[in-house]
Amino acid sequence: MQTLNEIRSSFLNYFGDNGHAIVPSSPLVPRNDPTLMFTAAGMVQFKNLFTGVETRDYSRATSAQKCVRAGGKHNDLDNVGYTARHHTFFEMLGNFSFGDYFKEDAIPMAWDLLTKVFGIDASRLLVTVYHTDDEAVEIWKKHAGLSDDRIIRIATDDNFWSAGPTGPCGPCTEIFYDHGDHIWGGPPGSPEEDGDRFVEIWNLVFMQYEQFEDGTRRDLPNKSIDTGMGIERVAALLQGTNDNYATDLMRSLIEASANATSSDPDGPGKTHHRVIADHLRSTSFLMADGVMPSNDGRGYVLRRIMRRAMRHAHLLGVQDPLMHRLVPALVAQMGQAYPELGQAQSMIEQTLLQEETRFRQTLDRGLKLLDEELVLLPEGANLPGASAFKLYDTFGFPLDLTQDALREKGRAVDTDGFDTAMAEQKAKARAAWSGSGEAADAAIWFDVADKSGLTEFLGYDTETAEGKIAALVQDGKAVVQANAGDEVQIALNQTPFYAESGGQLGDTGLITTQTGTARITDTRKAAGVIIHFAKVEKGSISKDQSAVLDVDHTRRTAIRANHSATHLLHEALRHALGDHVAQRGSLNAQDRLRFDFSHNEAISSDDLARVETEVNAYIRQNTPVETRIMTPDDARALGAQALFGEKYGDEVRVVSMGLQDGSKKGADGNTYSLELCGGTHVRRTGDIGAFVMLGDSASSAGVRRIEALTGEAALKHLRDQDSLLAQTALELKSPSSSVPERVRALMDERRSLANEVAQLRRELAMSGGSSDQDVREINGVSFVSQVLTGITGKDLPALMDEHKARIGSGAVLLIADTGDKAAVAAGVTDDLKGTLSAVDILRAAVAELGGKGGGGRPDMAQGGGASAENAQAAIAAAETVIKG
Repeated sequence: MQTLNEIRSSFLNYFGDNGHAIVPSSPLVPRNDPTLMFTAAGMVQFKNLFTGVETRDYSRATSAQKCVRAGGKHNDLDNVGYTARHHTFFEMLGNFSFGDYFKEDAIPMAWDLLTKVFGIDASRLLVTVYHTDDEAVEIWKKHAGLSDDRIIRIATDDNFWSAGPTGPCGPCTEIFYDHGDHIWGGPPGSPEEDGDRFVEIWNLVFMQYEQFEDGTRRDLPNKSIDTGMGIERVAALLQGTNDNYATDLMRSLIEASANATSSDPDGPGKTHHRVIADHLRSTSFLMADGVMPSNDGRGYVLRRIMRRAMRHAHLLGVQDPLMHRLVPALVAQMGQAYPELGQAQSMIEQTLLQEETRFRQTLDRGLKLLDEELVLLPEGANLPGASAFKLYDTFGFPLDLTQDALREKGRAVDTDGFDTAMAEQKAKARAAWSGSGEAADAAIWFDVADKSGLTEFLGYDTETAEGKIAALVQDGKAVVQANAGDEVQIALNQTPFYAESGGQLGDTGLITTQTGTARITDTRKAAGVIIHFAKVEKGSISKDQSAVLDVDHTRRTAIRANHSATHLLHEALRHALGDHVAQRGSLNAQDRLRFDFSHNEAISSDDLARVETEVNAYIRQNTPVETRIMTPDDARALGAQALFGEKYGDEVRVVSMGLQDGSKKGADGNTYSLELCGGTHVRRTGDIGAFVMLGDSASSAGVRRIEALTGEAALKHLRDQDSLLAQTALELKSPSSSVPERVRALMDERRSLANEVAQLRRELAMSGGSSDQDVREINGVSFVSQVLTGITGKDLPALMDEHKARIGSGAVLLIADTGDKAAVAAGVTDDLKGTLSAVDILRAAVAELGGKGGGGRPDMAQGGGASAENAQAAIAAAETVIKG
């Protein structure tokens, strides 16, 4: 028996041997098609190759593509577990030609693989073709020898394939396998086609056209091939069954579920085990590709799948969380083919455990509240929409769970009433926003949110994607088009652009449509809508257009490094200064970071060095930066630090960095930094590069501020410092290592010379070398006045003491002409300070020199004036004070 893993390898190797490049699966979140919620076909990653927008170094390819169909156009969620072939997650094997070969090669290669490599009985195969595709009919007859009754013409879209409302498309031919007349069902196109006897195993699409938003089709530049084979279906027939859940891979997951719940995999709980096995795959792969549970968008679909599986575990009677315990079984089966699954295993397990723990609390509480509501209703009556909304809005019990629980009781929910209650809540939220003093055009963004939904942020794991323009706003009003030179605000259904929040600046970059280009200068958020501030640089852009979105990678990389560094800095400060340190604000820009924190005094140079060293040590540790989703309470219980001033909803992203004990695997007990944060971060701490602090300063009372650099900016700063040191050493004619010693020596020499000069000035002044030196008697008091040049204000106190010593008893007034102003000192000997004040003398003199105030002690006072031009008037004013 060929295992599923062997079938996958055989398929890829067959086409690899036929000149196809073996291309890895793309992520489950499409980056190049905004019309798709999840990747649902192998061709999605090649869409731009089919249209000719993109070229690669190969013209034919093959892949095993992971796919999810649980939302949007392709949604099989409600059927999963109840049929033999429906899945939320499946693998699509495919071969692709981008203008290389067409029908005449694609059909023979498919037939030979099925009949010669896989050994499928050719007599059990039949095909369908689009009703006008005579060319395909002739190739099937010629190469496979199929008769007319085994080639069925289909006139509907069943044999005309497209991935979405726009993009590459074309007629197709589908290959079916007949499981035998012991199974009910008829061939495609018959009234019994929905039976299980005839199963489609492979679809060959002949890409000839591109579909546009206006419904028109145009020929593609080159005719191409896109095929899709569900590996689960072909594995079932190769393993002798028509039930996908009986294949080796699915069976192993079902048995893991049965073993963990101590129940029979084929007993009364058979459907429950199937749902759990299927949903384990989809939830795990979605999280491995960056989708995390949330209350909107892709995250909501993920949560819905999770909770559907968890409810089936509940119906099995399981009391403790189950899903996270099954992840190792999945990794053992699929981890080799998809390494990202093993790399994310720890995160997947933790998230499933947290979600199921929360869900069980919600489920128990919700079912109890639901029973209380039903008691108040007549027997068999539907639950009023208002009651269902109360369960959802107040107690967190989702509508779909309410419907599931009521379905078991033969009841339903008044969904119209639920929608009415939801609309009323939105109206209240709109009114609260409008009255909160926010942007005047907030109402516009509420309208956008109502009509188009909230913007889904893709930027945690990509900087390039496609989105659909949901709204254009110019001068506060919605418009349908913006032209070159216009400044507009753009909303999209999804975007990789980060909106300014938590100290991290909004992204910049480019938005490009088929008709124009706009440069994004800032990104912000209002009413759940991410707003791109833009200037149209070329052509025009229009509402409802698809657009390629490119974040400025260099700028985002620098911002991301700075943001991650603040997390490490925060923890290093707590280690160095104490647990009182808490964030009080931050700025994460492309050229620097700024971090404000609670602390009452300047940080010593030793502590600054210790902090810088510690941050760099964890950067060099180069450990993965991990993110989990949990409630704020759960996060704080783990010891996660919250950002100052941030408002948190019922879920938060918890970012962990570094391992304190140097172990290889993170755990909350040894995680170095654990913070609540919605920003973007590096993938590993080593991506920060380097961390250099520029200094510590006061920000406000009780708050200090550190500014720092990371990455290339840090290295440039260090290079600049080295350059300055080298220039200084050159000027000093000294080796760089001796610069500090040489500077100290020069400073000592300078101080010594300055003291000598000051002494010489004083000696010159005392010897009469300065002007207007005079001693006279005024009202019995000896009075010395002197107007000096070449003297500074700092020299006056020493001169004052020498004059007082010389006259023994009396008063002194010294005026120094410093060129652009005057320095003044007044003094009174100790025996006179009881009756005469130096302060009074000073203020009288200063007033004549154009100055104000001045002060000091009764024996010595200093002040200044605008100039020394009125020195004689100032001396006269001093004499008047002495005369009394």
